[in-house]
Amino acid sequence: MSDERGETVEPDADADDGTPTGNDVDPDTDTDADAADVEADDAADGADEAEETEETAEPGGGEEAVADRIADEDAETVAAEIVELRERVAELKTERDDAEERLRRKAAEFQNYKKRQEKRREEVRERATEALVEELLEVRDNLDRALEQEADADIRDGVEATFRQFDEVLAGEDVEPIEPSSGAEVDPTRHEVLLNVESDRPAGTVAEVHRPGYEMAGKVLRPAQVTVAEGEPEQQ
Repeated sequence: MSDERGETVEPDADADDGTPTGNDVDPDTDTDADAADVEADDAADGADEAEETEETAEPGGGEEAVADRIADEDAETVAAEIVELRERVAELKTERDDAEERLRRKAAEFQNYKKRQEKRREEVRERATEALVEELLEVRDNLDRALEQEADADIRDGVEATFRQFDEVLAGEDVEPIEPSSGAEVDPTRHEVLLNVESDRPAGTVAEVHRPGYEMAGKVLRPAQVTVAEGEPEQQ
């Protein structure tokens, strides 16, 4: 460059001609770039959300979607689908009717089974009763024969034998006597207290057995009738 006198003038290296260099950064430019990046990210997120919404949305969209679908199909296709659906409905109704009929048959069979079982149980009870009566008839026959003896005849041995036979019949039916010993504790489930009496037994315990009780297979048929020693039972 030359001045008015024709002399060459070198440009000042420190002078700023307004052209940005590689080291010059405009803060406003950085802010705009960051905002653009944020907007781009938001737009991308929005697009992803829209895409996910489209993927998760149920096809058809209700009655309007069905109507639109029918409108887009030709009449023959729609008619064929209707026929197919009607056939499927008819098949399902047939399957339902068959299932209901099977259920009714099973219910009837179960009721018949219950009746047969109850009849068998009744027959078993009747046979058991018949067998017991037959054995008791033999006991009665022996007692009858004992009574046919002469008035002055000693029939004690015969009666004792008949008594033992009767006990055997009861034992065969799992019947056991309830005969608490004197001085035993009173069991309200197995003993019936008749009255309190004076006794040398501890107070509140069994004094005597008035009538034995019986139990069958652990079930009390009748409690034993007992008298109880007077006084309050001793505390344990």
